[in-house]
Amino acid sequence: MALFTQAFRRFGASLFQWIDSDYSLETPEAIRAQPDGVNLVRCIPFIVLHLGCLGLIWVGWSWFAVGAAVALYLVRMFAVTGILHRYFSHKTYSTSRFGQFLLALWAGTSVQRGPLWWASHHRHHHQHSDEPVDAHSPRIHGFLWAHIGWITSKRNFPTDYSKVKDLTKYPEIVWLSRYDIVVPVLFATSLLFLGRYLEHAAPALQTNGPQLLIWGFFVSTTALFHGTATINSFTHLWGNRRFDTTDDSRNSFILALITLGEGWHNNHHRYQSSTRNGFYWWEIDITYYGLKLLSYTGFIWGLKPVPKSIYEEAAHRAHHDTIRRFSISSVQDEINTLKRVVPTAAAIAIATVNSPEVAAQLKMKADSAIHKDLTEQTQHPGTPSHHSTGSN
Repeated sequence: MALFTQAFRRFGASLFQWIDSDYSLETPEAIRAQPDGVNLVRCIPFIVLHLGCLGLIWVGWSWFAVGAAVALYLVRMFAVTGILHRYFSHKTYSTSRFGQFLLALWAGTSVQRGPLWWASHHRHHHQHSDEPVDAHSPRIHGFLWAHIGWITSKRNFPTDYSKVKDLTKYPEIVWLSRYDIVVPVLFATSLLFLGRYLEHAAPALQTNGPQLLIWGFFVSTTALFHGTATINSFTHLWGNRRFDTTDDSRNSFILALITLGEGWHNNHHRYQSSTRNGFYWWEIDITYYGLKLLSYTGFIWGLKPVPKSIYEEAAHRAHHDTIRRFSISSVQDEINTLKRVVPTAAAIAIATVNSPEVAAQLKMKADSAIHKDLTEQTQHPGTPSHHSTGSN
């Protein structure tokens, strides 16, 4: 009976954490000291979120509802990348205290916990990227754990306030982080009532409350979660590396489109204090464009640039790689040519010593062969000729 009571208390505490994320029967330190593992209670919100998408079977679709889902994905992805990431995690620009509060409210609609929890985990990730203590390293834990498994682990649930001391001095931000369910619930409820209003006020849109709730909240939020999660999983496995960082971070154009600029992950891991992740004009970074436009209004300011030294490092590395590839290619071509020329030249020398008449004949044939071989090497470097391989 005592074991049942204790288990029931733990289950109740886990459920109550959905309201007050700081509530626990154990200290945060004790929870973080536990081994990794999927906690079934922590899985419930993700199961509900994904099952909610099946509501499409009953509510159908309308162009307005689909458009709302896409628009809310983009607006809230900007909240994740431009607010939770580039502001709360890295402070790459500044705003007023009231502006910070509004940004936190906006970020809350993304349904990705509170800004302090998000920032503390991300700062820990940068401190220990792809090391054993990194909560979502695909190198250490595998793809699925890095993508979604880590967030269902009980040990990753508490907020490590020691990593966000610069933010804990704002009680309104602490409150939004502690009661991180409030904004998502208000957001979902607003969509439901908006859909009901539009059903009567604008029937031409052919939408209603349940339909807008399913498309605008469940479908859009599920896509938003997986889009964000690609940065933890894919960008440490897939893409190119401009900088030689100590982790596996990579740059990906495709993921940059999906995440509005976060796909330039290797750039970011090399210099995380810049407001822009796409360091060059051809690296599309929609989040940076949006923040730049927002700065013109005076709502935010002090966007931090990429230092000249970082560009010089990138140019030096690109030049070094180009020289290396060119040198390897050139040396190999020269080796291939020498393999063809040297044996023939040696034959001429031997024949010259033994017989001037034979040497003259060999020289005429050899000159023609060498000329042909060098011509082929010039026109098609690195491609073996039929003459050199003995093929017909």
